Amino acid sequence: MKTTTKLWIGLAALIVLSPLGLILPAWLGGSTAWGEWSAGELRRVIGYVPHGMAQAAQWNAPLPDYNLRGQERAPLGALSASYVASALLGAVVVAGIMILLGKALARREKRNAS
Repeated sequence: MKTTTKLWIGLAALIVLSPLGLILPAWLGGSTAWGEWSAGELRRVIGYVPHGMAQAAQWNAPLPDYNLRGQERAPLGALSASYVASALLGAVVVAGIMILLGKALARREKRNAS
Protein backbone atom coordinates (compact mmCIF):
# COMPACT_ATOMS: atom_id res chain seq x y z
CA MET A 1 0.00 0.00 0.00
CA LYS A 2 1.31 3.45 -0.93
CA THR A 3 2.23 5.93 1.77
CA THR A 4 -0.30 8.48 0.55
CA THR A 5 -3.06 5.85 0.76
CA LYS A 6 -2.07 5.13 4.36
CA LEU A 7 -2.16 8.86 5.13
CA TRP A 8 -5.68 9.22 3.63
CA ILE A 9 -6.86 6.21 5.65
CA GLY A 10 -5.38 7.74 8.82
CA LEU A 11 -7.07 11.07 8.09
CA ALA A 12 -10.41 9.31 7.52
CA ALA A 13 -10.01 7.47 10.85
CA LEU A 14 -9.34 10.75 12.67
CA ILE A 15 -12.42 12.31 11.07
CA VAL A 16 -14.61 9.39 12.18
CA LEU A 17 -13.12 9.48 15.71
CA SER A 18 -13.60 13.26 16.08
CA PRO A 19 -16.87 12.91 18.07
CA LEU A 20 -14.90 11.31 20.92
CA GLY A 21 -14.12 14.85 22.09
CA LEU A 22 -17.82 15.34 22.61
CA ILE A 23 -18.82 11.84 23.74
CA LEU A 24 -16.11 11.02 26.29
CA PRO A 25 -16.66 14.04 28.56
CA ALA A 26 -20.39 13.23 28.62
CA TRP A 27 -19.66 9.59 29.53
CA LEU A 28 -17.02 10.47 32.11
CA GLY A 29 -18.98 13.26 33.78
CA GLY A 30 -16.87 16.15 32.51
CA SER A 31 -18.30 19.45 31.38
CA THR A 32 -16.63 19.86 27.97
CA ALA A 33 -13.81 18.46 25.88
CA TRP A 34 -10.31 19.55 26.86
CA GLY A 35 -9.49 22.92 25.32
CA GLU A 36 -13.10 23.63 24.35
CA TRP A 37 -13.81 25.97 27.24
CA SER A 38 -15.88 29.09 26.84
CA ALA A 39 -14.85 32.38 28.38
CA GLY A 40 -17.50 31.87 31.08
CA GLU A 41 -16.18 28.41 31.97
CA LEU A 42 -12.61 29.72 32.24
CA ARG A 43 -13.73 32.59 34.44
CA ARG A 44 -15.53 30.11 36.72
CA VAL A 45 -12.61 27.62 36.87
CA ILE A 46 -9.51 29.85 36.99
CA GLY A 47 -11.03 33.18 37.99
CA TYR A 48 -10.27 35.25 34.87
CA VAL A 49 -10.33 35.18 31.08
CA PRO A 50 -6.94 35.55 29.35
CA HIS A 51 -6.72 38.74 27.28
CA GLY A 52 -6.19 36.94 23.97
CA MET A 53 -9.20 34.70 24.52
CA ALA A 54 -11.39 37.66 25.41
CA GLN A 55 -10.49 39.20 22.05
CA ALA A 56 -11.05 35.92 20.18
CA ALA A 57 -14.57 35.71 21.57
CA GLN A 58 -15.51 38.58 19.23
CA TRP A 59 -15.03 36.35 16.16
CA ASN A 60 -17.98 34.39 14.76
CA ALA A 61 -17.08 30.87 13.67
CA PRO A 62 -18.57 29.46 10.46
CA LEU A 63 -19.69 26.33 12.39
CA PRO A 64 -20.18 27.49 16.01
CA ASP A 65 -19.60 24.65 18.47
CA TYR A 66 -19.06 22.35 15.45
CA ASN A 67 -22.84 22.27 14.93
CA LEU A 68 -24.75 22.68 11.73
CA ARG A 69 -27.37 25.43 11.93
CA GLY A 70 -30.45 24.35 13.88
CA GLN A 71 -28.69 21.61 15.85
CA GLU A 72 -27.78 23.63 18.91
CA ARG A 73 -30.09 21.53 21.12
CA ALA A 74 -29.85 18.26 19.20
CA PRO A 75 -29.25 14.91 20.97
CA LEU A 76 -25.70 13.58 21.28
CA GLY A 77 -25.95 11.34 18.18
CA ALA A 78 -26.91 14.26 15.94
CA LEU A 79 -24.15 16.38 17.44
CA SER A 80 -21.69 13.59 16.68
CA ALA A 81 -22.79 13.74 13.04
CA SER A 82 -22.14 17.49 13.12
CA TYR A 83 -18.66 16.87 14.56
CA VAL A 84 -17.88 14.43 11.74
CA ALA A 85 -19.25 16.88 9.14
CA SER A 86 -17.18 19.68 10.66
CA ALA A 87 -14.04 17.52 10.72
CA LEU A 88 -14.65 16.45 7.12
CA LEU A 89 -15.14 20.04 5.98
CA GLY A 90 -11.98 21.18 7.75
CA ALA A 91 -9.94 18.28 6.37
CA VAL A 92 -11.17 18.91 2.83
CA VAL A 93 -10.31 22.61 3.04
CA VAL A 94 -6.83 22.00 4.49
CA ALA A 95 -6.08 19.10 2.10
CA GLY A 96 -7.26 21.19 -0.85
CA ILE A 97 -5.03 24.09 0.12
CA MET A 98 -2.04 21.76 0.60
CA ILE A 99 -2.61 20.04 -2.75
CA LEU A 100 -2.87 23.37 -4.58
CA LEU A 101 0.19 24.73 -2.78
CA GLY A 102 2.15 21.55 -3.56
CA LYS A 103 1.25 21.75 -7.25
CA ALA A 104 2.22 25.42 -7.39
CA LEU A 105 5.57 24.74 -5.70
CA ALA A 106 6.25 21.74 -7.96
CA ARG A 107 5.49 23.85 -11.05
CA ARG A 108 7.78 26.59 -9.75
CA GLU A 109 10.57 24.08 -9.02
CA LYS A 110 10.21 22.55 -12.48
CA ARG A 111 10.37 26.03 -14.10
CA ASN A 112 13.49 26.92 -12.08
CA ALA A 113 15.18 23.62 -13.00
CA SER A 114 14.79 24.22 -16.75
